[in-house]
Amino acid sequence: MVRIEGIKQQIFVIRELTAREIKRRYVRSYLGMVWSVLNPLLHMIVMSLIFSYMFRRSIENFPLYYLTGSIFWSFFKEATDHSLTALVDNKTLLLKAKLSKSTFILSRVYTALVNFGLSCIAYVMILLFFKIKPSWTMIVIIPALFLVLLFSTGLGYILSITYVFFADIKYLFGILMTFWMYLSAIFYPVDRLPLFLQKIIGFNPIYLAIFICREGIMYGRWAGLNVWLKLIIFAVASITIGHFFFKRKQNLVVQKL
Repeated sequence: MVRIEGIKQQIFVIRELTAREIKRRYVRSYLGMVWSVLNPLLHMIVMSLIFSYMFRRSIENFPLYYLTGSIFWSFFKEATDHSLTALVDNKTLLLKAKLSKSTFILSRVYTALVNFGLSCIAYVMILLFFKIKPSWTMIVIIPALFLVLLFSTGLGYILSITYVFFADIKYLFGILMTFWMYLSAIFYPVDRLPLFLQKIIGFNPIYLAIFICREGIMYGRWAGLNVWLKLIIFAVASITIGHFFFKRKQNLVVQKL
């Protein structure tokens, strides 16, 4: 019973922290959360103007192809980037309140999830524009998103602890994310690349999720079992290792802060 009450309290705190993060982000904006819908649309328009002509023969419905990759990448980037500084940003609250330290990481991931949901409004609009017929294969977006969420949370656990003791990880991770983005095939066809690069990208969990959703939503096909297995392994490994690392090191955080 005590544990159930503790879980309820943690969920309440996560909601409050998420609301605070969203309000803080749009505090000086007239359009507020509308930007979460406009941003993916504007990025899609710009990228389409730049790359549609280049890939028009190899990528059908390029704006939708790009947006499918973009919303997943944006979710992953926001979840990990913001989780990295979650403990340091909430130093005062962390020292004064008796809250589980994982709450601050989970609230950052949940905020990214809320923004993903808002981005999906733009995504549905594009699906309607291109007259993509609804099919059962579209349901793949739910398990794919869940697995990316697990992967992002596990990585967020590791990053948040590491940042407390080694602040330079923020800059190193920024460089890694740029490299990671280009290996996620957000705006180009993978089959245009050399075979060795295709194999490397095939072990990128973010690309795997994007590929699954493109297959299911754009083409009405189920991705192969090997693709699902790789994504599941990455997600489970990340959340397991990340949670273990966080539990081992979290007691040292207060001393460092």
